[in-house]
Formats: sequence, C-alpha cells, structure tokens
Amino acid sequence: MKRADAIIGTVACGCLAFALVIGAAQTALAQQPSETSVPGSAAPAASGTEPAASSPAASSGVSAGASSQSGSSLPGAALIDRLNQALERAISGEDGTGGLMSLAPRGTQPSRGPVVVEMFTSQGCSSCPPADESFMAYAARPDVIALSLHVDYWDYLGWEDPFAQPAFTSRQKAYARAAHSRSIYTPQMVVGGAQSLIGSDMSALDGMIAGEKARPAQVVLNVSGDDGRYVIDLGAPKPLDFPAVVQIVRYAPHARVAILRGENAGMVVDYVNVVTAWHSVADWDGRSETRLAARIDGDQPAVVIVQSVLPGKSGSLPGPILAAARLN
Repeated sequence: MKRADAIIGTVACGCLAFALVIGAAQTALAQQPSETSVPGSAAPAASGTEPAASSPAASSGVSAGASSQSGSSLPGAALIDRLNQALERAISGEDGTGGLMSLAPRGTQPSRGPVVVEMFTSQGCSSCPPADESFMAYAARPDVIALSLHVDYWDYLGWEDPFAQPAFTSRQKAYARAAHSRSIYTPQMVVGGAQSLIGSDMSALDGMIAGEKARPAQVVLNVSGDDGRYVIDLGAPKPLDFPAVVQIVRYAPHARVAILRGENAGMVVDYVNVVTAWHSVADWDGRSETRLAARIDGDQPAVVIVQSVLPGKSGSLPGPILAAARLN
C-alpha cells in the first residue's frame, strides 16, 4: 500500500476460493489474485475530466472460468496452496457446505435486493471530500450497498491516493464507454450499473435508488452460510438478454486519512466502504440454474454482485447490475 505512514485507519485484503456447478457439470476454480495493469493515458486536464481510454477496461467483467483483481502485492505459492486446499474442502463438503451437487432451487421468484451505488472518488480531488462525507449516510442503509472506488488519475497533482487502483479507473472508463461518454470525472456515482450522476447530487441519488428498487427483478440470488463459507444460488425464470458475470467485492467499512499534500493538503477525511478488491469469479449464461461455493478468508466484509455484460467495440462492457447481496 502506498504512503502507509499517512493512513490512520488501515485496510487489509482477504483471500477467496470458489467452486462452481452448472447443470450436472462440476468445475473447480481457484486463481492467484493479481494486480491489474491499466495502459497509461495522458494526464487529466485541470478542469476535472479525463478522456475515456479506448482500450478495454480490465475490470469490465468477462473471463473464462475465474479471474481476480486486487491492488495488493502478489502472494506466494504457500497462499495458492492454501486456496486450493480450501477449495477442495468446499467441493467435498468438508467445510460444512454439504457439497455442491444440488442446484439452485427451482420455482423461486426473483426479488429486489439492495441497490448497488458506486462512488468514484479520489483524495487528490478538491471536490470529493463533501461528496465522500454525504456518502457515509448511504453506507448505513440496509437497502443500499454503497461502495467507494478510488481512482488514480489525480495522483499527479501531488498526493498519491493510497486506496487508488488502476482497475477502478478502468472500471469507470468502461462505464463511460457503455454510456457513449467521452469523459470521466470525480466525484461520480453509478447506480445499479446503469445510471450515473455527479457525486454531490444526493437528492438525485435518492430518486435513482427509488427507481432501481421499483424495477422488476430478473434474477434469483440466494446466499446461505456464514463464517466465511457461503453457497450462492443463481437462477433466472426468464432467460436474460445478455450473459452476466458474478463478482465478489471486498471492502474496508471505515478508514480515516490525513492528507499531507495536493489540493486537499491538511485535511483529515473519513471514508466508508473503501473497496480493496474486486474479483470476477465466474461467467453465467443467464439461463442455467447455478450454484457457487465460496470460502472467504479475512475480516473484511464482502458482497456478491451479479452484473450483465454488454458487447463493446473493443471488448465487453459492464451493464446493469441484476442482483446483489451481502456475504457477511
């Protein structure tokens, strides 16, 4: 983590292991977390916007089998062995999940879960602290999953955001391409993976959240288990128009940072639900009843997000979020 000396509240990442069942087939998935590399681009203009890059976003979501994204350093072989052992226990049922041969329950009707709100922010952005403060109220709402994603394109202004990851900048650019927009900015919020607004406009945010809650649900998402061991059931009574990606997101509930340089020099800022890792763990065709077994190590909370995948000229793009749930 960069500039750890400036962080009062600390952040630590956990580990994940997954197993997937689609129909009668069973596939075990476990990969080493890796740091996402994003191609460099020109420094953003002082007006607060940066042209969206034309390359595919690394975190837009589609992968064969399983992939992961994390801003932490690469773990060693011992950690991979640990993940594989945890995965084997999940498949055999030794971890208490009871094995993976049964599928998602048939006939279950979709229900609207929490609305996912992503706040793209930066400690190097002078307009962000008021939005970050207002965003804290949404982290406490049970009907909202509020996530803070720190981007890195303002780091050149004199302060490197210790929570920023290139993968989150890439995700914001992918949203811009999906919306046919040529620029990105901070603070920006994306609601339900489909609507965006200025991060300080909380009245408009309330309206968008209400609209998302009123939208008919398309996906059955059931989560069972606890203590780091979970079973995730997926189903769709009607086949989806687009495939989807299943994602696990880890975050730190609270962090306090003393900013020493840059546009916010001298400020001490509180942040909520700071995303530390965004893992794409499985592709889903939006048709098959599917069961995922997940083992999550570490103390950080986690959520599962099922998001549609849209076709793009240079790669897949993130679409509307279909369902979401908290894992702990």
